[in-house]
Amino acid sequence: MNLNDANLFSGVLGENQIKVNEPMSRHTTFGIGGPADFFLLPETTEELCIITKLVRKNNLPLFILGGGANLLVRDKGIRGVVICTSRLQGIERIGNTLKVSSGIPTAAVARKALSYGLSGMEFASGIPGSIGGAAFMNAGAYGGEMSKIISRATVCDTSGDLVVYDKKDLGYSYRQSRFMQKGEVIVDITLSLKEGNENDIKALMDDLNGRRRSKQPLDKKSAGSTFKRPEGHFVGQMIEELGLKGFSVGDAQVSEMHAGFLINNGNASCEDMLQLIHAVQEKVKEAYGVDLHTEVQIVGEE
Repeated sequence: MNLNDANLFSGVLGENQIKVNEPMSRHTTFGIGGPADFFLLPETTEELCIITKLVRKNNLPLFILGGGANLLVRDKGIRGVVICTSRLQGIERIGNTLKVSSGIPTAAVARKALSYGLSGMEFASGIPGSIGGAAFMNAGAYGGEMSKIISRATVCDTSGDLVVYDKKDLGYSYRQSRFMQKGEVIVDITLSLKEGNENDIKALMDDLNGRRRSKQPLDKKSAGSTFKRPEGHFVGQMIEELGLKGFSVGDAQVSEMHAGFLINNGNASCEDMLQLIHAVQEKVKEAYGVDLHTEVQIVGEE
């Protein structure tokens, strides 16, 4: 792609919504990643659908970015177009449901639910990233997960048209959804919650977030839990038992606080992090016969 391709989008988006050769390290919680050719920031559903149609019509590679919280971008960056949903910020209460735009931080949605006295989002009050990203990967914590509270999703499909899916169509399982396979852009989701006591909701949120702060390296650049949970095993426990806390490749390190978290302890490259991931996978496989699969999505030019 070249700079002239920016003209494709300039009739739809303002100058401050189009970035060329934008470092992805600025947009991921790992703080890692090379440049995206084009980084677009739609502010309305209409803009999102129009630019999606333009990207598809011109056969450009497309990647959708939420809050960048579960993402490892390669050092060469992302070719084509990145559409970031962070400026899609609408939220509407209808009875005991919240219709939420995909760009709102998950924790902010949980706080909004608290302010309405609605229960069901407590588990997500400390999950980083956007609500769209949480819906995309069926994020979960402390026995809760997004699939239990999402009742509907509006997407911009591969043709750039809006489509509404009910819960039964979303293909949810552990850290999986239809969105991972279909190339659709989540525009908004509807959360079905329950009336609750505001003090009780806050107490549970405070308890869960206190547990996070005491056990997780929240002051470090990470993507949360790096690996999916294998059946019958605890990832952090296996890695810790192997004496790998603090093990590093360059500035990529196994957290000394929680072995299930790999962190960027300074200026780690993606290559550093990938070498660390592979080293941990090999050692766990050798010791336990368990295959660790990354929960973190690895994207970009190899």
